[in-house]
Amino acid sequence: MNKIAAIILAAGEASRFRAAAGEQGPQTKLVALHQGKPLVRHVAEAALAAGLAPVIAVTGHARDNVAQALSGLDLQHVQNDAYATGMASSLKAGVEALPAHVGGFVVLLGDMPLVSAALIRSLVDAYLADPLADAIVPLLDGERGNPVLLLQRMAPRIMQLSGDAGARKILQDPGLKIVEMPIVDEAARIDIDTPQALAALDKAHP
Repeated sequence: MNKIAAIILAAGEASRFRAAAGEQGPQTKLVALHQGKPLVRHVAEAALAAGLAPVIAVTGHARDNVAQALSGLDLQHVQNDAYATGMASSLKAGVEALPAHVGGFVVLLGDMPLVSAALIRSLVDAYLADPLADAIVPLLDGERGNPVLLLQRMAPRIMQLSGDAGARKILQDPGLKIVEMPIVDEAARIDIDTPQALAALDKAHP
């Protein structure tokens, strides 16, 4: 039961990015390139390198484009046809696809390409050191970031979510045992919402 899976949320429409990019932009920001590689592929490769299994990629909008960006990787693809209703539907689709034997799962956002295998492994190590925890979250400058590790027993709570609510809503429950893991890794809060943000990332991490 110590085996940890990964759920990569890669289904959203990314309307802000597409509106700013215009007609010449990608169908989804997740296939935009950073260091010559699609954003979502950075995330998937980090999950695999961290030893998570299975790694489940939840797709929705621009499914074929995302699948192409992830081609050749040892992933399980799950299609969320209800992606337009918000993040909760993708999170639930990923949870429904988890095998019963996993002890927990790391929730990864497909637009956070700087998240490393080392950061993911540190979440897993924190869980192994405190298996009674309900969740492990990175803490950067006093603020919670991503990704987060949730124990399998949190799945029923996730299945009650709706709309754009994600794991963050669940983690507001004071009755849960949440381990906040202090880090200094800026990757925990760098996501890509606009072409300008991507350009800044490329400049900072060429």
